Order: sequence, then structure tokens, then C-alpha cells
Amino acid sequence: MDKIKTFVKSETVLVISAIAAIGTMPFSPPSPKYFSYIDFRVLCLLFCLMAVVKGFQKIGIFEVVSQKFVSGASNTRGLCLSLILLCFFSSMLITNDVALITFVPFSILVLELTGQTEHLITVTALQTIAANLGSMLTPVGNPQNLYLYTFYSMGIPEFMKITLPISAVSLILIIISALFIRGNNINVEFKEKMKISSKKRLFLSIFLFAMCLLSVFHILNHFILLAIVIAGIFISDKKIFKELDYGLLATFVCFFIFVGNLSQISAVKSALSSLISGNELIWSIILSQFISNVPAAVLLSGFTSNGKALLLGTNIGGLGSLVASLASLISYKLYIKEPSAKPGKYLLIFTVLNILILLPLTIIALML
Repeated sequence: MDKIKTFVKSETVLVISAIAAIGTMPFSPPSPKYFSYIDFRVLCLLFCLMAVVKGFQKIGIFEVVSQKFVSGASNTRGLCLSLILLCFFSSMLITNDVALITFVPFSILVLELTGQTEHLITVTALQTIAANLGSMLTPVGNPQNLYLYTFYSMGIPEFMKITLPISAVSLILIIISALFIRGNNINVEFKEKMKISSKKRLFLSIFLFAMCLLSVFHILNHFILLAIVIAGIFISDKKIFKELDYGLLATFVCFFIFVGNLSQISAVKSALSSLISGNELIWSIILSQFISNVPAAVLLSGFTSNGKALLLGTNIGGLGSLVASLASLISYKLYIKEPSAKPGKYLLIFTVLNILILLPLTIIALML
């Protein structure tokens, strides 16, 4: 029973998506057509990107980059801004959740070493916002981008044309927010310099990541990519296979089935399509607050052809509540592990900062 409770707590979205899929099966009984519901390209790309990024993590490349990024900082405000922007820019390639898993613990360490823990809540909250918004720019930045990019058959120019303006505004808002952090004179130096553990694995990871991008750009078939990545990981580090987020992949499968089953119910499909039509951006933001932006993207895509609105809405909708983006839960869990953590204060500051940035971005997105 305890194991079940732990699983439900750690994989809440997966459990909800599984219940939703099973609950709609009476309206569309399991059959071979279920395979047509599932976007195998998205699953292959997501699996491969997770595996390759995990490979980068295990050789320590992110620690090396982060040390170089903040070494020599002489001012608290400059240090905090560097830590925040590290999440913003890195999330464009390594996804928002990996950016937070990697750089939030590093930031906690740096702020403790420099005696600046008073800024820990603000920095962690802004890092979370930065990772969620920075990841908006590219198709590989987060799961919903990868899904929508594939589902609506977007090209890179079309995708970037949609996301670049909001990403630019997001960067400006994040920098302005960070400037309110009080500046003190400090000196950031590391006694032990991090090093990449294996240059051979680094080159292999770079090669595999390049293959992923070729597949994202529709140059390399996703099944061929899957074979290449599996072979590469098997040769370099088989333990990576045990450390991937299979719960996220299963969540996608369940939502594919759920949306596919709903689309078979003509009355429901017609009602949802009418309700959403013309208001895709607002609905995706609202829905994201309750079920998070990845499920919201999968659900709403089944009932509208307006990919632009969903792309903007689910990315902007990652701001707001703590569950609006699952990446936000990651940084929260990392923060509350600290002995001096103040969960209530964190949630208050996190929510206020999110709303202050969410509102202007929503207004701008509606005008685009």
C-alpha cells in the first residue's frame, strides 16, 4: 500500500491520464485503431532526447559550464542574474526540467558558499520561470513544444516566428525582475574545478544530439534515430536506460488514447471544438493551471487546428500555479529539501512573480 501511495504521489499526472484513458474506453473499446491515436514520432524523439541529455549530465558537462558561467562574479545581483539566465538559455536545448534539476542545486550551493541564502527563494522562483519561458523558443525545449511542433507539422521558421517575440519579451521581464535583487560585493571562486569525465562520451553525446536535431528537422527518420541512440547508449552507459522518465512517455500514451477516444464521440468533439474555437490561447492557459501544460497541449490539440494559439498558450500557461508546469514542481521539491526552507514563503513569492510575468505575456500574446 505504501508503494502504491508513493507511486501515485510521484506520478500523479500519469495516474490521472491513465484513469482518463480507461474511463473513455467504454465509448471506444480497445482495438487496433488505438495505434493510430499514438504519435510514435513524438515518443521516439522524446525518448532519444531524454537519453542523450542524461548522457551529457552523467559526464558532468553541465557542472563545468555552470562553474565557468558564474566564476569571478563580484556582485550579488550579477551572480543571481547569471544563475537565472543559465536556466533560461540552457532550457532551450536541454529542456526546462533538466535545466532545473541541474542548476537549482548548483545555485543553492553557490549562494550558500557566498553567504547569500537570503536570495535563495527569489533566485529559485525566477530560475523556474526562466526555464519554463526559455524552453519556449525551440521545439526541443519542452515536451509540449515537441508534441505541437510534430502534431501541426510546423517547420523551424514557422515555429520560431511564433515563439521568438514572446521569448524576447520574457527575457526582458526576467532581467527586470532580477534587477530588484539587492547587490552586495562578493567573490565567487571554486576550490575544485569540475571536469568532464570522458571526452569519448562527450563526442558520442554530441553526435547523438546532432542526430536528434536532424530527426526534429525531418531529415532523419525517427525510427532510425531510435536505433542509433539505443545503440549509442548501450555502448557508452547502459545504466542510462534505468534513469529515464518513462512516466512521462506513459503519460503521453494515456493522453493520446484519451483524446482519441473523446474524438470518437461526435457530440463531445463538437461541443469541445465549439467551446475552444477562437479562445484557444485563453483555454490553454486556464487548463494548464490545473492539469499542467503538457496534458493541456495534447488534450486541446484534438479539437482545434490553431497550433499557434496552443503553442503560445501552453508555454505561457506554464506560469501561474505550481502545477502549471511539472518543471515547477521539480525546483520546489529541490528547494524544500534545504534545512532552512520556508515552503509557505516560497509559494507566495513564486506565485506573485509568476502572475506578474504571466499577465503581460498573455496580453502581448493576444495581440500577436
